[in-house]
Amino acid sequence: MTGNPLESDYAAADSSPGFLLWRVSNAWQRAIRAALTPHGLTHTQYVLLAVLVHSAEEHLTQRNLADKAHIDIMMTSQVLRTLETAKHITRSPHPIDRRAMNVHATTHGRHTVIAATKDVETIDREFFGARAAEAATLFTHLGA
Repeated sequence: MTGNPLESDYAAADSSPGFLLWRVSNAWQRAIRAALTPHGLTHTQYVLLAVLVHSAEEHLTQRNLADKAHIDIMMTSQVLRTLETAKHITRSPHPIDRRAMNVHATTHGRHTVIAATKDVETIDREFFGARAAEAATLFTHLGA
């Protein structure tokens, strides 16, 4: 068999920018998982808790938190149940919208996410630090 059996634009998988992004993303996610495990958090739990603590809004609803974190509302609801069981958050009825629930970080949740953030940012510095200029360019290109 000769040529490109996939009839791909790329001679090899390694020359595909999408495949490269997938490989880099997987490597970064493995490092993040390893950093979050000692804190008892999954990556999604960390993201929701970090966005919650960072936003510091008094009446942040589950829907608003999901939107800010760019996480599906159903996934957010499931993850928040786990965070609530672990005493990282509390939920309370919204004072105006009876269908909505406000989400609040507990002191335990704040301490956990602050410690986890230090480890996550260490991973980011180690992973992207040697190529800070390229990371800034990638950030711009990805539209983040």
